[in-house]
Amino acid sequence: MRFAAGLNVLTGETGAGKSVLMGALELVLGARADSSLVRDGAKEARVEAVFSLEGDAAGDVRAVCEEAGIEFQPGDDLVLRRSLNANGGGKVWINDSSSTVSTLRKIGRRLVDIHGPRANQSILEEKFQRNVLDSFGAIDGAKYAAAWEALCALKREREALANAESSEDEIDLLRYQLSELAEAGITGEDDTLQERHAAAAHAGDIVESANSMTEILGGDAGVGDLLAQLQNRISSIARFFPQADEWAREAEDIAVRVSEFNRTIADEVARIDVDPGEFEQLDARLEVVNRIRRKYLKNGLGEGESLSSSIAALVCVKQERLDALEGREEKLAELDKEIRAAGEAAEKAASALRLKRQSHGVKLAKAITKELRTLGFLQASFSVGVEEAPLSATGADRVVFLFEPNPGESPRALADIASSGEIARVMLAAKSVLAAHDKTDLLVFDEIDANIGGETGKAVGEKMRRVASSHQVVAITHLPQSAAYATRHFVVSKSVEAGRTRTHIAPVEGEDRVRELSRMLGGGSSGAAAKHAEELLKEAGGPCASNSAKEYPPAEGCPRSGCPSRGARL
Repeated sequence: MRFAAGLNVLTGETGAGKSVLMGALELVLGARADSSLVRDGAKEARVEAVFSLEGDAAGDVRAVCEEAGIEFQPGDDLVLRRSLNANGGGKVWINDSSSTVSTLRKIGRRLVDIHGPRANQSILEEKFQRNVLDSFGAIDGAKYAAAWEALCALKREREALANAESSEDEIDLLRYQLSELAEAGITGEDDTLQERHAAAAHAGDIVESANSMTEILGGDAGVGDLLAQLQNRISSIARFFPQADEWAREAEDIAVRVSEFNRTIADEVARIDVDPGEFEQLDARLEVVNRIRRKYLKNGLGEGESLSSSIAALVCVKQERLDALEGREEKLAELDKEIRAAGEAAEKAASALRLKRQSHGVKLAKAITKELRTLGFLQASFSVGVEEAPLSATGADRVVFLFEPNPGESPRALADIASSGEIARVMLAAKSVLAAHDKTDLLVFDEIDANIGGETGKAVGEKMRRVASSHQVVAITHLPQSAAYATRHFVVSKSVEAGRTRTHIAPVEGEDRVRELSRMLGGGSSGAAAKHAEELLKEAGGPCASNSAKEYPPAEGCPRSGCPSRGARL
């Protein structure tokens, strides 16, 4: 099936197989499944759904995919596939990457909201109800969120300090370690200690080798003497061979450098004092430094770190820990004072947030109640309860949708009293009010207009089209008054082929659509029923009524012409 961007309506005879689509959609979105869903004689059942994602939906799905290690980039299509074996078990793929039902369910909750007898509607969840109210009132909870995070940070700091081991043994150990490190007195000179110790240990060998080198460079028959002879030879031919002048200059330059090299070696060696006492001192110091290194720097030095800087940083950390332990009671008292102040600030911000929610809750209740009147709830009322609650990440209140289907009864939580049909129509009313704010991009309504009259069915169709101006909507209906408002109208039919029952689904338009609405009106293709069907389509109005949209974008002049492409589309 290829759906349109606005209102997609599915109709057909009872038992034709409309539930097949619902079952497939729920399955590919992560619903529980068992092997009874597989057709008799088949090895497996498969279902695949492709979503076009943009804006918020793409960002949310990308976050879930990244967490699950799945490749997905905004702008790409999202392909969900699931198979179910006849003997039990199955597989899940998200963009051709093997995945889990849990991940599928996380993505599904963001993309699709299903309302029908078998669905777990999000409108019953406290989080959804609070978000609906905040979206309706454009309530900014940033100030409270900052106050709550500041309070939590202080509580975490206090808990860490209170739970930290603070025995006298640890304090004694820290004092001993700091004393030992201070006594060791590691300085920048110790960074070169290893080199100086090695030089002192081999001073005799160094002096002997250096003397040999100076003899080679400047002694009789040494390099300097050979260079002098070379210069004499060059000079003897220079008057006959002009090119030898350059050789002479190069030979002189080499002789100068050899001489300087010889002098450098001699000067350095002259500074070496083969003192057994100094070597013993260096040896003792090296033993201290190596002991400190082994004890406190077991993981060695990091890149670019020196011994002295590492020990200095370690001393700083241990001193801070000792100060914290020795002054723990004072710090806890200070934190308690800060926590009380932060708690008061959070309570104040929460109170302001509650007042906003209460004020906008009254307005939201009036708006939804007004919509419910047109959906057949002539005496029912809807209200929004904002009850005080302990501080939490979302405030200090609990938002509850209350419903009173019949006069004289006390309003009760929507989840406690409403039937699935009532819940779906309440959701439709809420979506009509919140169409521009809601973030769930695809809504599925499964026979929400069951057991209602024609005029109410018309109102349901109007509401679904209004919601479809900013969402993609799929609706299964038996009411022609609702079906007449479809952007794209699909008919489900059943046939028996080669002894097997098969379900077919196809879009209808033009005369085929008129015939389908005539059938739904109970008149077959009779003239009166067909005329009534045409009147319904005309009353619904616009190109949408004729199902003329061939692709996702709406036809020119369609009431959906403002439909954004920001979200998810099946």
